[in-house]
Amino acid sequence: MRCPFCKVDDDKVIDSRASSDGFAIRRRRECLACGRRFTTYERIEESPLRVVKKDGRREPFERRKILLGMIKACEKRPVSIGALEEATEHIENRVLEKYDTEVPTSYLGQLVMEALKEIDQVAYVRFASVYREFQDITDFADALKAMLPREQPVRSRGKKKAARRGGAKGGSKKRS
Repeated sequence: MRCPFCKVDDDKVIDSRASSDGFAIRRRRECLACGRRFTTYERIEESPLRVVKKDGRREPFERRKILLGMIKACEKRPVSIGALEEATEHIENRVLEKYDTEVPTSYLGQLVMEALKEIDQVAYVRFASVYREFQDITDFADALKAMLPREQPVRSRGKKKAARRGGAKGGSKKRS
């Protein structure tokens, strides 16, 4: 390390400790040439994560954009900000586990849709309609069909209705 005062590259470390945030090491040094002291910090070199858009553009990953997109999809829905913040944190963690430098926007969109599907189905359809660029009502119907649980055959529903009415073929009870 070069001394900032005399520019000589000859020093010794007097004290070394973690910084207050825990993400750097603070070193107190003394120049062996001029005797003056100075402080240096050692940090992890971070390469910022970038998002690769559909058109090939790259922009910095911003956690805030994910949260804002989910808030917009959940507008006027009974969903707490806390639930959305938790989902955003989960999405960010999954992205950082899988990607080091660049993440495709398709992966981010898929993670957001998975999260919204669990949180609120209406918000999921809202987000999917924009993200997947629905062109007509058929696209909406397809998204809704995929969300519906598999129904039982129609015959079993008819028997339940008949049972509620008091008989198999709409029979009425005789009154005495």
